[in-house]
Amino acid sequence: MTEQDFIPSGYEATATSGSFTWRAPSNIALVKYWGKRGEQLPANPSVSFTLDACATTTTLRYKKREYPDDDFGFELYLDGAVKDSFKPKINDFFHRIGKYMPFLKHYHFTIETSNSFPHSSGIASSASGMSALALCLMSLEQEISGNITEEDFFRKASFIARLGSGSACRSIRGELVVWGSHPEIAGSTDLYGVAYPGKVHPVFRTYQDTILLVDRGEKQVSSTAGHGLMHGHPFAERRFAQASENLSALQQVLETGDTEAFIAIVEREALTLHAMMMTGKPYFILMSPATLDVIRKIWSFRKETGVPVCFTLDAGANVHVLYPESEKEAVMEFINNELVAYCEKGHYICDRIGGGAVALP
Repeated sequence: MTEQDFIPSGYEATATSGSFTWRAPSNIALVKYWGKRGEQLPANPSVSFTLDACATTTTLRYKKREYPDDDFGFELYLDGAVKDSFKPKINDFFHRIGKYMPFLKHYHFTIETSNSFPHSSGIASSASGMSALALCLMSLEQEISGNITEEDFFRKASFIARLGSGSACRSIRGELVVWGSHPEIAGSTDLYGVAYPGKVHPVFRTYQDTILLVDRGEKQVSSTAGHGLMHGHPFAERRFAQASENLSALQQVLETGDTEAFIAIVEREALTLHAMMMTGKPYFILMSPATLDVIRKIWSFRKETGVPVCFTLDAGANVHVLYPESEKEAVMEFINNELVAYCEKGHYICDRIGGGAVALP
């Protein structure tokens, strides 16, 4: 498919007013996307676990304008309060998707959104937020189109979400999602996320993710700025090749249930992401001292007990602790005894692999 395939030929019906609500999850990348090209296209392929508890719920209320306007009309609320600081990002998003959703200027929107986790703290709030909004907009397009199949609905939702936040395209469906063209993965594309088509061992279908909130504050640098640092980065091309190689290796790991090899790939990917930030121009350190302490504790616990627990990181200080469901009791005891002290106010989130976004009444 190409971008042109997502431009509608016309609409058969009209919708005067109404609302749609979607709950879309965050996701945690195992092989990281870091660096972009063109219009929100990935410099390397990635694969992620779709989460369950960490999610954004968005309600889109729409009212048809008497005449279409030159500007997009919308109000935005976060947790019930007006959030004008988010409006430029949504306005840019609408401009990017305008040719794919030409009905936008025919409506005035009220967007009400809330997260189940701290915003801008490295738990991919833009991914869940943009995917939830994209799904609401797709519900409206479906209402006025009348001929969108379920497969086309979710494919275009992922395509549209990507134009708001790259990783948002991986927050539409579950459980494992690939984004970015890879020669060994059928159907993979830079344009949208696809369900991982390979065999997945049962151990990885119920994986757990306990997110340690070692720093609930906003990130030092936005993901957009972080991706931009890959332009001209001295290690960029090797990093992009490494990601593709790791995705190749991960396929056999996912099929066989080899948790030891899984740990090696996932932790290397997390540290490489932060190494890119630390060696950029300018350079940033997004990990905190507590992040490093937690990593060392995890390594020691794994060596002493043999429990296959590992960590991964997003572009922030918080630590995602990944482990099989069968090890939940042992890992939670370890977290409560040794790691909770590193969490801000003792806070952490217990999450797991989820099935993707859902429409709500």
